[in-house]
Amino acid sequence: MKKVYGSAAEALDGLLFDGMTIAAGGFGLSGIPENLIAAIRDAGTKDLTIASNNCGVDDFGLGVLLQTKQVKKMISSYVGENAEFMRQYLSGELELEFNPQGTLAERMRAGGCGIPGFYTKTGVGTQIAEGKEHKDFDGQTYILERAIVADLAIVKAWKADTTGNLVFRKTARNFNPDAAMCGKVCVCEVEEIVQPGELDGDAIHLPGVFVHRLIQGAFEKRIEKRTVRAA
Repeated sequence: MKKVYGSAAEALDGLLFDGMTIAAGGFGLSGIPENLIAAIRDAGTKDLTIASNNCGVDDFGLGVLLQTKQVKKMISSYVGENAEFMRQYLSGELELEFNPQGTLAERMRAGGCGIPGFYTKTGVGTQIAEGKEHKDFDGQTYILERAIVADLAIVKAWKADTTGNLVFRKTARNFNPDAAMCGKVCVCEVEEIVQPGELDGDAIHLPGVFVHRLIQGAFEKRIEKRTVRAA
């Protein structure tokens, strides 16, 4: 099965449609699939529901899809540093389903593992729990959270082999493995593609069975917020 494609546009060919749900890896600007995001923007696919921890910044990452009004709904943990995200949400232009970070990660992981839902204490007694099933275990109340299964997962890894085995770079791993697992189709961009056997089997973070298409991308690697000490 061919998994390596020449560009982000080629790797997304035939996968995009209006109204689809996309799971996107990354945390802030760390480990974001910036080439695939740009290709989705250029394709003009609209009415998107995107499950991602946040939405990048105003002019980079998933924020570029907010600028072009291609996103209908975000399933996220926080608004972050994105002023346009906040503006669209407060003005009613954008739907937002808030999720605690651990809950969002587990919803993605559960979707990838074929688990339709799970009970968690996180959010009990808050707005997060409204409209959800409650159940008591050992005297403690839990709420039912449903798994996320996306039409498409877009993720970023450090290295891959041609069969799709992935290695992530330190904290850039973040939500990427969980997002990759929950997509019906997963497209991954990486910094380096090697031949099978060149990756240490014990160092592989996500097996290639979850990855359908690969590209080798070029990355800007912006710093979201630079903090330096005085000279």
